[in-house]
Amino acid sequence: MDNSLDGNELQELISWLTRPLSAFIILANLFIIIGIIFNHKLHGVINWFFLSLLFADLLAGAALPTIPQLVFKKKWGYHLCFFIYVTPNFIFLSFLANLLVVHYAKYVCIIHPLHYHKSWVYRWAALYLFLAWTAPLIFACLPFIWNHWQPHVNCSSRLVFPMPYLYLETYGLLIPTILAMVFMCIQVLCVARRQLKNITKLLHSVNRGQAPSALEQQLELRNVKAIAGVSLIFLVCWVPYIACLNISLLSIQYNSVSSLTLTIVTCLGNGSAAAVPIFLSLSNRQYIQFWRDVGVCGSCCQGQRCRQKQAKSKSTMAPSKPCTPETDPNGAQGQHLPVEDHKPSPAADEARDVWN
Repeated sequence: MDNSLDGNELQELISWLTRPLSAFIILANLFIIIGIIFNHKLHGVINWFFLSLLFADLLAGAALPTIPQLVFKKKWGYHLCFFIYVTPNFIFLSFLANLLVVHYAKYVCIIHPLHYHKSWVYRWAALYLFLAWTAPLIFACLPFIWNHWQPHVNCSSRLVFPMPYLYLETYGLLIPTILAMVFMCIQVLCVARRQLKNITKLLHSVNRGQAPSALEQQLELRNVKAIAGVSLIFLVCWVPYIACLNISLLSIQYNSVSSLTLTIVTCLGNGSAAAVPIFLSLSNRQYIQFWRDVGVCGSCCQGQRCRQKQAKSKSTMAPSKPCTPETDPNGAQGQHLPVEDHKPSPAADEARDVWN
């Protein structure tokens, strides 16, 4: 490998790129995990899946500073060499597996809301969580099977991971998993678009010859935000990660990538992928509702006063108007359409939890 920087400069660059990003990912995940655990309204199947994803993302953030350093040869022993290389690989595989389970659970819940509680992903939630952690562990340990360790050889990625294994992992697991999640997001957006068209037709039949109502404009704006959010996540998070995977393969096989380029691409690619759950969760107000309740702020107090007013108005059967956007029952969901003021089914509650 053509090293364009010496060892000290490269170590400083790796620390400068990875440590702030790693600290942000760890603190953000802890912030959201505490918000979910102490909010009893979020103790549902989908949110348990999401909680497992956040733990995997926290581990991925902690392992992020070590990944760029694995491209260099080190004088490590057999067991230490495998542990240092296999552990980050297992963490990122489990991260993608948990993310796939979260997307699939929400996909089934939204596409088939009436049959969600009969689906396997709901009835066997513990099994899905078990597979999301054990299957990546088994696959990450496969290099132990065909490895031929030679004494007095420096530890390197090519020594631990054979090229067939890397190609199988990249083009057989990682990239297809990302494409599957993108496909499920597109399907959910199509369902939301069809629902929006049906509601728009109903509003047009009621308000003939009138300008578009505020509700229609709000629904259209939410749909645009949902499409923009999915597109932004794919372009900002997944495209750099896919580029990182391909560049890393080229570097391992042909040694045609400089150390500076490989370090920057590896840091940005893995860091952007690890930021996906943070983007998904921070856009959901329910996940940070606990921190709003324990915090002393004007908006929180205003929201509590508004809820008290609405409770009084409902008790007297008088119509009330939300005084802030905080009281919108669907305000936390960027993609969901408003529902009527009747008691929703349990499946509808699951569908409204988290889908951004």
